[in-house]
Amino acid sequence: MPDPAALRQEILRLTREYSRQVHAPFRPAADPDRQPWQQGTTIPYAGRVFTEDEVEAAVASTLDFWLTLGKEGEAFQQELAAFLGVRHSLLVNSGSSANLVAISALTSPKLPEARRIKPGDEVITVAAGFPTTVAPIVQVGAVPVFIDADPITGNARCEQLELAYSPGKTKAVMMAHALGNPFDLAATLAFCRQHNLWLVEDNCDALGCSYSMPRELAASLGFSENSPGLDEGPDRVVRWTGTWGDISTQSFYPPHHLTMGEGGAVSIVRDAKLKVIAESFRDWGRDCWCPSGIDNTCNKRFGWQLGELPEGYDHKYTYSHLGFNLKPLDPQAAIGRVQLKRLPEFIEARKQNWETLRRGLASLEHVLEFALPTHATAWNGDGTFQWDETGCRTDCSWFGFKIAVRPDAPFSRTDLARELDANAIGNRMLFGGNLIRQPAFVQLKQDRPEALRQVGELNDSDSIMLTTLFLGTYPGLTPVMLQAEIGVISSFCST
Repeated sequence: MPDPAALRQEILRLTREYSRQVHAPFRPAADPDRQPWQQGTTIPYAGRVFTEDEVEAAVASTLDFWLTLGKEGEAFQQELAAFLGVRHSLLVNSGSSANLVAISALTSPKLPEARRIKPGDEVITVAAGFPTTVAPIVQVGAVPVFIDADPITGNARCEQLELAYSPGKTKAVMMAHALGNPFDLAATLAFCRQHNLWLVEDNCDALGCSYSMPRELAASLGFSENSPGLDEGPDRVVRWTGTWGDISTQSFYPPHHLTMGEGGAVSIVRDAKLKVIAESFRDWGRDCWCPSGIDNTCNKRFGWQLGELPEGYDHKYTYSHLGFNLKPLDPQAAIGRVQLKRLPEFIEARKQNWETLRRGLASLEHVLEFALPTHATAWNGDGTFQWDETGCRTDCSWFGFKIAVRPDAPFSRTDLARELDANAIGNRMLFGGNLIRQPAFVQLKQDRPEALRQVGELNDSDSIMLTTLFLGTYPGLTPVMLQAEIGVISSFCST
């Protein structure tokens, strides 16, 4: 009978060989073994980037056949939290689920009564973006209050936060860092501190982005330390996005900064009690915090009396929240652990790809308008930026390269999108555009007008909806692919 350890080793050796032969097109763009792109084939806007290391990790975990979240998941949660510099990270099965868990956690009766989000309370968000940043607000019975977006950054117009505030009703701000561009965290944090509000950062498109501010300003907002691995000198505090608010979310769907196939995470930045609450909502709503397959870590499994249950009722079957089952699988976490090691190179690749596109399309500024990082006032030809007077800075690991067609251009955004499609160049709208124009929100307003609120006419979100698309910046894009994109766009805009 073959030795199981030797058999396992041979399976994994063959797995690596199979992956090297079959998956060469998915290797990082800078990998010398990457299969070259062929002219005329598709240039995706995003996709999986991996090597035989991820495939081996997935197969090795599957051979163990624990399947549900286990040792790989626990290790990935610790490693992600350590990378970000947060108290805890909890894996879930998608970024959308992460948003649902994050906002649900803030409804818990275990929180102080004055801060708990209850049905009818309001959560400020931005109108332009992805629907599952907003849908969980409605799903927990709260009211999303939409403010407008800036067409240049794609982020919320934070000067409208005060206009959106309703004393006694507003409990939180929940917004995404659009396309890997941090929103104005200094203004948002100041607003949340003034009114004692929660801040939920949807960081799904922005893992590896950072935000910095003068140390005196950071201290006034409660921050004195940098995130791990980040330093801008003694006069500034620099932190990863997803570490400034109270709770943040990640997506590990293939287009994102790292992938588990499906998957996401909820990060608890400072307050440890939010970890137990978020974990409860993720894990059926149970009160018990024991991992799957482990019993009685509290040493009083049969010593609790909660709700109207009899004393001694099994704590593993005691439920404090109306929760869900939103865990991913352990083989997914095994893939994620390998991907996390690649994150620094992925971050840099996205920055470089954005810069390549920006330089290559610079001559088209008369018909196209390009994104700027939040707090930047202009892009310089050498790749640097001019900055505003706030002293705050952003360093973007871009999820996409945003383009808006100017009103006086001789073509429309749709014309440009069709040309890109005709040349097999992946492109996307800025997700849902103005979300209140989407069928689901139109129906919601018709059924329950009180279920949402907006500040002003949201004209700039409409502008984004009508004029904007984005190209990819993911680390699978080679220089040849980027130059092909630049050539197609330049030719189209010049005809």
